[in-house]
Amino acid sequence: MRTLNSLLAEYSESHQTAYNKRIHYVCVPAIFFSIVGLLACIPIGNLFADFNPEWIKSYLHFGTLGILLVMFYYLKLSFKLFVVMLLFSVLVLFGIQVVDGFGIAPLWVIMLIVFAIAWVFQFIGHKHEGNKPSFLKELQFLLIGPAWTLSHIFKF
Repeated sequence: MRTLNSLLAEYSESHQTAYNKRIHYVCVPAIFFSIVGLLACIPIGNLFADFNPEWIKSYLHFGTLGILLVMFYYLKLSFKLFVVMLLFSVLVLFGIQVVDGFGIAPLWVIMLIVFAIAWVFQFIGHKHEGNKPSFLKELQFLLIGPAWTLSHIFKF
């Protein structure tokens, strides 16, 4: 398994211009948020209903399960990255609950719109830069994108 530094360096190769970087700083977290939100629309049901306090039941969905699985990958790469991604993921889960609470549209509709808009801007940024998105080379970079973004924001 490659190191976090080598993965971040390789991801950076197709993210050189300030314009593309700014787009990624907004759109990568938005895509992460929307994917978790879409997964949150798939309930686990009453599988754990008897074992959990009431406040946690709204977080029992496939979005949370997806985050837990991804956290193992980040932990293998770096403990610091794991902690930052875990904190970010908690904010994402809370944000999904807030958005769902607004009740302006079904959650899946909102998340699908966010997902589509964010990807359109991602491709605009790559078109501007003249580089293909990294995930076209290797799917692993779909998980490295959030790490790269947060590593730039928090300078680690």
